[in-house]
Parts: sequence; structure tokens; C-alpha cells
Amino acid sequence: MSEEKKGFFGRLVAGLTKTRETIVSGIDSIFSGFSSIDEDFYEEIEEILIMGDLGVNATEQIIETLKAKVKEKKIKEPSDCKQLLIDSIKEQMQVEEAAYRFEEELSVVLVIGVNGVGKTTTVGKLAGKLKSQGKKVVIAAADTFRAAAGEQLLEWANRAGVEMIGGQEGADPASVIYDAISAAKSRKADVLLCDTAGRLHNKKNLMEELKKINRIIDKEFSQAYRETLVVLDGTTGQNALSQARQFGEVADLTGIVLTKMDGTAKGGIAVAIQSELSIPVKYIGVGETIDDLQKFDANDYVNALFDVKEDREGA
Repeated sequence: MSEEKKGFFGRLVAGLTKTRETIVSGIDSIFSGFSSIDEDFYEEIEEILIMGDLGVNATEQIIETLKAKVKEKKIKEPSDCKQLLIDSIKEQMQVEEAAYRFEEELSVVLVIGVNGVGKTTTVGKLAGKLKSQGKKVVIAAADTFRAAAGEQLLEWANRAGVEMIGGQEGADPASVIYDAISAAKSRKADVLLCDTAGRLHNKKNLMEELKKINRIIDKEFSQAYRETLVVLDGTTGQNALSQARQFGEVADLTGIVLTKMDGTAKGGIAVAIQSELSIPVKYIGVGETIDDLQKFDANDYVNALFDVKEDREGA
């Protein structure tokens, strides 16, 4: 494990403490309190997973997988189920290697999400990450609705050492995207990262705006690979899930960024979203610095959730 990854894993373990207190202590008491594996045993586990915000759909699938494994391995002791449960949760969350295709080819990445979830910050952090991988990045500041969004993004662009186009409050977002595409082409950029306005309460406007932006990208930058990431605040639990659903109605989502995972009691939401919507969680944020946004790793996440020690030598 690299130093950066190890540091992030440590922060993830710390950030998921509250969730762990809800889920793990409850599950441990079931494993030690039950003498046999029966329907009551599974029901108790189900209840705790749902309380931990894993969601009904994911929980049902996890329990089904667990039952199948218990049967297949002829397990009789409840205490022997813990690792099987952890493995069943990991299976729900695997992200395919192809999920990060946009890093490998000419791409436009649209970042959407309501205001206040850490969307602009995520764009800035992603720009920094891609730049450190040797990519040439241009940022489009197309969230022209929120005062100071442009200034905030410019600060991140300067920090990351990338060029930003737009940022004037009240400008037409589609024309910002148009200008940014021209700039990305002339600078031979690898990735165009677009920050967009996040107004869900006015879905019709948002829909029209995104349609217009998509038309421009299709027309002016048809050769670019398309990625649409929705940023969700992990602390809002089921509310984040309903936001993802609504954004899924107005945009073709390809991935999820979960922010503010440091200190949430709703860490199970990462499992729920992936299961309910079949959209992978691709990045996870646990703090303010560029290194606090990392690619989502199901193994690390579930180990952090359960504070599993074996993968953490020297962490």
C-alpha cells in the first residue's frame, strides 16, 4: 500500500467510525448472541444493515448471497458467518476496471450535483489528480448560477495548475462549454472537466440546460469519450440516493462521487446507491485536500467499515 493510499485508508477508517458503531457492534452482538443460524438470525442482520443505510435492495441481495454461502460451506456457527457477510458486501460493490476509461482517452467529464455537496471542490481535486497523472486538463466553469462558484473553481484551477474557461456569474452555461471545447481543442487537452449548476428543485430548467450542453458537446466534440459524474453528500444517506435517482432522470449518469464521508453515520449509503441504481461509486472524499479524493475501492471500503485488520499491516 503506498503512503498516500495508507494515509487515505486511515482517514477512511476514522471517517466511518460512526457507521461502524451502528453496524458492526450490532452485527457482532448477533454473531455472539445467536447459537444457531435460522431465519431470526438473518432477519436481525437484515435490520442492522438497513439501519446502516445499506438500503433494502442491497441488503436483500447481501442476505441471499450469505444464505447461499452458508449452505454451500455447510456452516453451522453464527460466528463463522462474519467473514462471509463481509465478502458478500464486497461483491455488491466491485467497480470494473473499465470504469476509469475517461482517464485513458480524450474525454469530456460533466460533473453534476446540487449545490453544497462539494461539487466544485470535486472538480478541482479531479483536475489535480489528472494533472499529476500527466494529463493536460481544461476546466469549464459552467456553474454560472451560484455566486462565487467561478472564483472558488479558479482557486482550485490555480492550485492544480490547469486552465479554466468561464466563471462569469450569469453567463450562459452552454456558451461557456462551447468556449471551453474550443480551448480544449486548441490546447490539445486530454480531459475537459465541466462544473455545472445544480438546481434540482427546478428540474425543468436543469433538464433544458443539460440538454443544451449535451447538444453542444455532441456537435463540437463528438470524438471525445463522455463521462457524467454525480456528486452526492454522503452524510445525507437516503436523501443522496433520491438525488442520484432524480439526476439519473435528467442525465445519463456513468458514476458517483461520494463526498464528506469523514464523520458520517450513513456510510452504508455507498452500498445502497450502487445496488439500487446500478451506477458505480467511482470516487470517495474524506476531507479537504486533493489527496482526500480517491478512487473507490470496495475492498478497502468494506474493510474500513468493519475495521478489518488483516489488510492493514503498518497502516
